[in-house]
Amino acid sequence: MSTTSSTSGSLVSDVVKKDHRELDHAYQQIINAADDDTRVRWQNEFTWELARHSIGEELVVYPAMEKHLGAEGKQMADKDRAEHQPVKEQLKKFQNLKPNHPDFIPTLENLMADLKQHIKEEEEQDLPMLEKALDSKDSEGLAKRFGLTKILVPTRSHPSAPTQPFFETVVGLLAAPIDHISDIFRKFPDHSISPNPSASTGPKKTVLGSGEL
Repeated sequence: MSTTSSTSGSLVSDVVKKDHRELDHAYQQIINAADDDTRVRWQNEFTWELARHSIGEELVVYPAMEKHLGAEGKQMADKDRAEHQPVKEQLKKFQNLKPNHPDFIPTLENLMADLKQHIKEEEEQDLPMLEKALDSKDSEGLAKRFGLTKILVPTRSHPSAPTQPFFETVVGLLAAPIDHISDIFRKFPDHSISPNPSASTGPKKTVLGSGEL
């Protein structure tokens, strides 16, 4: 995990799908972790990825559907926002669970069941329709906006926050600094760097085997 991701030349569907693959990878790492320490690190990674991805879609991708696909795009965006809500609620619960809690794995599995269905619909229906309505330049522009937006938004789940762009942006700007500061003190997998955008290079997060908290 790093503070930025390369979106140069990528279409918006490419960067959204890349996030989907990274979420599935983090999920598999949690399920197959050999110990609680590793599981906690990937729990934080999964939360960090999914919280940012969901808000990025709501602020960039879904408004683009509404703009370029008319009434059908509005219907698609409303459906996708509605599908995000139970995922956010489950993520809120999951992000606060200890790995030895009996609800830890069941909560994650329930969350992923909902998320996988949502991802399937996005990748097979929503994103192809959006790409057909965009030229490559517009799609690449959306991809860049999506990546930049994810740097600034909250990194934990806040399911009570509004999902409409203006209000979500305001609430997100208030919550994000607190999340970013807290992330500095959380354990992440050994390839991770702090996602705090206020730091030019970002202090390194705790890594496997470092002995830090």
